[in-house]
Amino acid sequence: MKAMLDPDNALGRGLAAIRTQFKVPDTFPPAVLAAADDAAKRQPTAHVDRTAMPFVTLDPASSTDLDQAFAIQAAGNDLLLHYAIADVAWFVDDGGPLDVEAWARGETLYLPDGKAPLYPAALSQGAASLLPDGPRPAVVFAVRVAPDGAVKLDGAERAIVRSTAKLAYESATEAQLPPGFAELSRRIAAAEDARGAARVDPPSQEVDAADGGGYGLSFRPYSPSEQANAALSLASNMAVADALFAAHTGLFRVMAEPDAGAVARLRHTATAFGLDWPAAQSLADYEKTLDAHDPRQAAFMLAIRRAGEGASYAPYRPGVTPWHSAMAATYAHASAPLRRLADRYVVRAALAVANGQAVPGVVTDAFARLPAVMARADALAGRIDRAVIDLAETVLLKGQEGTIFAAIVTDLDEHGARIQLRDQPVVARVDAHGVAPGDPLRVRLDAIDPVQRTLKFERIN
Repeated sequence: MKAMLDPDNALGRGLAAIRTQFKVPDTFPPAVLAAADDAAKRQPTAHVDRTAMPFVTLDPASSTDLDQAFAIQAAGNDLLLHYAIADVAWFVDDGGPLDVEAWARGETLYLPDGKAPLYPAALSQGAASLLPDGPRPAVVFAVRVAPDGAVKLDGAERAIVRSTAKLAYESATEAQLPPGFAELSRRIAAAEDARGAARVDPPSQEVDAADGGGYGLSFRPYSPSEQANAALSLASNMAVADALFAAHTGLFRVMAEPDAGAVARLRHTATAFGLDWPAAQSLADYEKTLDAHDPRQAAFMLAIRRAGEGASYAPYRPGVTPWHSAMAATYAHASAPLRRLADRYVVRAALAVANGQAVPGVVTDAFARLPAVMARADALAGRIDRAVIDLAETVLLKGQEGTIFAAIVTDLDEHGARIQLRDQPVVARVDAHGVAPGDPLRVRLDAIDPVQRTLKFERIN
């Protein structure tokens, strides 16, 4: 954590301005809160009892909206992952106040000073969250993981589960995790390598509340337990995607590879950071060598994440194989229904397909409408994240007006040159003519405006 000097509380005021600018809701309408309170009292009646199965959760220590719990069993040479997903659909009626509000929001929005959840706390941090304070309704996916990492959805059922432990990424020990946890993660990683997946988990560039008050700016690499836990979601989401695609239904997460122009810009960015990217090495191969604990490599990993057009959602279409280039697989989002609207419908479809039932018409209809809704929600979340980082960068560089920085040109457009500072993970623009991507520049920081979240640089000849 890098603390930021902010005696004027520019960050606090800036976060308030961001909430106002992007119309981040600070509460729910009374009818939605009342519906959540009523729904939280519902008793499960369509669920089998799986409370004897030793489920655990693994999340950031402060999280209370827990979408997933898991247990792992050996099944011959295979591993059987029992992946419990919060049964949000049990609490949310189609067309009811909770459903209508969720369609308006799309996903949970996160800011350093708090979140705007998809569902009221009575559900998202209470009755629907897989907390260890009592039994909870869930949809449990049985995912078979072969020795080579191949995955298959063996079944899905509505069940009552009980989490035996709320484990945290920061403190979980091997002894606390189910036997087979590390081996399952290893199998999934090996399968990714075998199929040429380019999935790399970059560190999060985050603004967090700091101990003792104020905020800090940091790069937070994934912990080993967090990376291993991501393998469980990956296995389940791939297994669900394959099952839905085979049944000619579903909503999939798709992403194209970065185009040649984006790769060229990334090469210039690597040069800006002093990284050695061999000319003959592909982006997919090079990014696997990066170390998220090195600040420059961490910043470059974030640049890779921003390089392409990003992932989007696509419903099943006959004759079209949905493809996620980073996963090198057909992929779906099913593991976070408390935080993403689309997941609730994917879970419902998977539950139907796994049990030989027809996918409800309301779910199929939703698949056609969700791509636009989720694109809008993802775009809003992305703009908010970028605004928060821009704000933090202005506060961090406050007082350095007049300082000259080394930079490199990464791109050109009608607004001038986009530059990457060599010694800071800061991307900015400068009015520079007669330059080309890859050219080194020296720029002076002339002005900072934390309210507008802008940095003004001048080229130094």
